[in-house]
Amino acid sequence: MKKILILANSSAGLYDFRNELIEKLLSEYQVTVSLPDTVKTEELKSEGCKVVHTPINRRGVNPAEDFKLLRSYRRLLKEEKPDLVLTYTIKPNIYGGFCCGLMKIPYLVTVTGLGSTFQKRGLLLKMIVTMYRAGLKKAACVFFQNEENQKIFENYKIKGKSARLVKGSGVNLEHHTFEEYPEGEKVRFLYVGRMMREKGIEEFLEAAGELHGESAEFELLGYCDEDYQDRLDACEKAGVIRQLGFDPQVHEHLKRASALVLPTWHEGMSNVLMEASATGRPVIATSISGCREVFEEGVTGFGCEAKNAGSLIEALKKFLHLSREERARMGRKAREKMEKEFDRNQVVESYYREIKEEAG
Repeated sequence: MKKILILANSSAGLYDFRNELIEKLLSEYQVTVSLPDTVKTEELKSEGCKVVHTPINRRGVNPAEDFKLLRSYRRLLKEEKPDLVLTYTIKPNIYGGFCCGLMKIPYLVTVTGLGSTFQKRGLLLKMIVTMYRAGLKKAACVFFQNEENQKIFENYKIKGKSARLVKGSGVNLEHHTFEEYPEGEKVRFLYVGRMMREKGIEEFLEAAGELHGESAEFELLGYCDEDYQDRLDACEKAGVIRQLGFDPQVHEHLKRASALVLPTWHEGMSNVLMEASATGRPVIATSISGCREVFEEGVTGFGCEAKNAGSLIEALKKFLHLSREERARMGRKAREKMEKEFDRNQVVESYYREIKEEAG
């Protein structure tokens, strides 16, 4: 059997959002995955994947650590001798892609989002662009999850041999089944994600401080990725929010929610917005690339400006003024949109066709 190597920076992200592709590949190929953590590695092993531990510093640039990663990828490629490599997220894309290009191994790159990378200035931006060009220039195909990211790469002349636009990772419509809308008039706003500034946690807390009460409550699901725990605890003690902690069973929380709230500053293509919509829940999210593609203004949710708590509050007020029947109708329309446009099976087929073309 031919061999496929996958380079990624999160076992949970790989398993939760790309496992359908992995399962399809395992029926025809040997699959090795390179990961820095063990959160979902047992699940991947049980399916038949070979798992290799490769440390990655996901945040920031440390030349010494990044050079170690480069050497680790080069060594891994020599040992595994893959017929094709798939890379996901920034560092696997850059360093893994560079090594593949140097060793003349075919590879496919997925740009899952840019974060604040291209908001840098001066020498740092030039360095980032140079690294991306080196990492991607020999890629057989670069997959983008939204048009804005693709245009940014085009503007900076960062490109592979070809490019494709896909609907993010899509959503598993069987796992995230449609759920009837919750009974009662009280609205439960749910935030799902890491508690960090660029995910809009400050805007969410400000909105919760103003709008919580008898008609609305605010819940947070996820772990604290930055220094917000003391503030979160104080808000919870004051009755402003409720912390649900980290729970991989996101669907059960979406089922209880009235709407999902995501005031993020940037996204590739938001998985949690797709999951909430598939469950039949309206969304309130920032009108940015990676979010606005997922919802239809006034039909399946409401948009707001990024980094603007006042705009988020106005969007939440619009939702609160709707009747339960109107909210439920929004949720049904959201599910319909996911079925028509964001079925994960369609995304898997897009990857599979490219993989078959390159690996045979």
